[in-house]
Amino acid sequence: MDSHGQYEQQVGWAVVGTDIGPLMLAATHDGLVCVVFHATQKVRETTLDRLASRLGAEPVEAPGSPLLAEAIRQVKEYFAGARRDFELPLDWSLSSGFNRQVLRELASGVPYGTVVGYGDLAGRVGQPGAAQAVGMAMGANPLPVVVPCHRVVESDGGIGGFGGGLETKRKLLALEGVLPEPLF
Repeated sequence: MDSHGQYEQQVGWAVVGTDIGPLMLAATHDGLVCVVFHATQKVRETTLDRLASRLGAEPVEAPGSPLLAEAIRQVKEYFAGARRDFELPLDWSLSSGFNRQVLRELASGVPYGTVVGYGDLAGRVGQPGAAQAVGMAMGANPLPVVVPCHRVVESDGGIGGFGGGLETKRKLLALEGVLPEPLF
């Protein structure tokens, strides 16, 4: 029998196919902890090593766990255009401080089909001069798509950077009706 403490540290993961390629989802007892783009075998191995060292538990493949099964269902609905908001418990343990503050504001305050500027988002968390730090927080977002860093853009209309690649960001914004569907 596992002690309760070990149970809490369990990390399960699964991969879901999407219009932007395979996404790897990982969850702890507390909630979804990580979403990773382009989840090839190599990317999965790197992610599993990183999760093991950051969370102190060896991740196990668990697509049938209730939380991951629900996350997969919601991700599929989102890409099918049938879901605008994710309703999943989130485990914020892979982010802290300013990054966590900005990501929480993004998750709760920037709805589907809208965008926000890096500087505007900085202002919302009381750091109006911190647009660059917001960019860094978006790059370090452990929960992309679910915590919608693709909705953060440059104030001059530029699309801004994106950890999943600009093509992925364009596709997500097109899915939400913010950008026209890419022609190629």
